[in-house]
Amino acid sequence: MRVAVDAMGGDNAPAVEVEGAVVAAREFGIPITLVGDTEKLRFELAKHNVQGLDIAIHHASEVVGMHDAASDAVRRKKDSSIRVAFDLVKSGEAEAVVSAGNSGATMAAGMFVLKRLKGIDRPAIAQIFPTLRGKTLVLDVGGNVDCKPIHLVQFAIMGEVYARHVIGVEQPRIGLLSNGEEDSKGNELTRETNAILKNISFDYEGYVEGRDIFNGMVDVVVCDGFVGNVVLKLSEGLAETVGKMLREEIASSLLSKLGYLFVRKAFKNFKKKVDYAEYGGAPLIGINGVAMICHGGSNVKAIKNAIHFAHEYVRKGVNQRLAEKMETEFTAYMQQFDAVKEAVAG
Repeated sequence: MRVAVDAMGGDNAPAVEVEGAVVAAREFGIPITLVGDTEKLRFELAKHNVQGLDIAIHHASEVVGMHDAASDAVRRKKDSSIRVAFDLVKSGEAEAVVSAGNSGATMAAGMFVLKRLKGIDRPAIAQIFPTLRGKTLVLDVGGNVDCKPIHLVQFAIMGEVYARHVIGVEQPRIGLLSNGEEDSKGNELTRETNAILKNISFDYEGYVEGRDIFNGMVDVVVCDGFVGNVVLKLSEGLAETVGKMLREEIASSLLSKLGYLFVRKAFKNFKKKVDYAEYGGAPLIGINGVAMICHGGSNVKAIKNAIHFAHEYVRKGVNQRLAEKMETEFTAYMQQFDAVKEAVAG
């Protein structure tokens, strides 16, 4: 079960991607193919002890930058590291893709090369957030900036199925992110989506606010990619800032330093819970294959964990089970959607 890593896409590529791949191969025994400029990748690999590790290089002459249009990965830059990584999965030379590059381009390449699961209009990037009660899945966190109600409904269905069959929540509670809990709140998109979701037969809790993501009120939070990406980046920034503030306070006096000795285990556990690198990346749900999308500024730990997560996703047959459930349950849900939409319109 080989993982193809887009080694050229991240902010600190290819050094971080190469080191993360080396650590993943060493710790987990995962076969990896690094995709990118052969000369640069060989240069980076030479810095590490790779003896006995199954790490191959597949050349790709182009790179899709963070400011390039998503379509560049599909139409103009056909030999980009992102596109080639997905081509390797399509040909059977790899089973999963990990990329810290342009998320829009990664999604576009995944849709074009591997296609979408049956019934899915737009795949979504799903991110797990730590909560007081466990975990909350938020989608979409950046793949689809402009959405219609049908897309948010599909995100809710995908999130419900994913939470049940991947995270292991027996009866996932679904919430729609808005600026208040009352039905009168939100915008035209959320109000229409809210009216439809109320009539679909899963545990829909209605509107939730930003704070509810972390208190564990629901298991799945649905939003468009614009809002979701703001939530994601704000959360990452807050966790980093809180960590720096705590370190500054601890270092401010001898008494604080002594006190830290008694609570450092608690601080270490807290840091692990809120560190995005622990989750590696976010799965692209809705394509006919496995892809993990990482933060552009991912560190070595994040790349390593993303590779491990992608490998486990394949090993456990998660995508096959998800596709099977989607084909049966998604069809039933969408029949309800069509009926409700007609009723709302009438």
